[in-house]
Amino acid sequence: MAESPQNGKEHADEFVILGVTSQGRQFRPSDWAERLCGVMSCFRPEGSGGRNAYMQFSPYVYPTVMNGVKAVVVNNAIKNVEPLAYHFVVNFAKDNDLQIIDDATVVPPPPGDKKPAA
Repeated sequence: MAESPQNGKEHADEFVILGVTSQGRQFRPSDWAERLCGVMSCFRPEGSGGRNAYMQFSPYVYPTVMNGVKAVVVNNAIKNVEPLAYHFVVNFAKDNDLQIIDDATVVPPPPGDKKPAA
């Protein structure tokens, strides 16, 4: 079961899908994150729908930008809400060879950044 934000683990139950392949190439199309999050927008906590819910991203799966790279933050709580949706998102990342960051608090360097030789 996912940890609740009250216990100080608000980031521990999230992972990030970066729009960069394992080879360091930028993933295309450029709006992939918004498309993926749009598909997942119907998955939300009960009672949080409201009148304009269809126009909002899910709090479980939402787009962001990390170091200038499009990314999607996925809250593991979606696994309890709808396991098939969770597996869809994870398999999307695997099928497209996208980088996954398990700890959303760790921001990776921008793609192509090389550390200077020592």
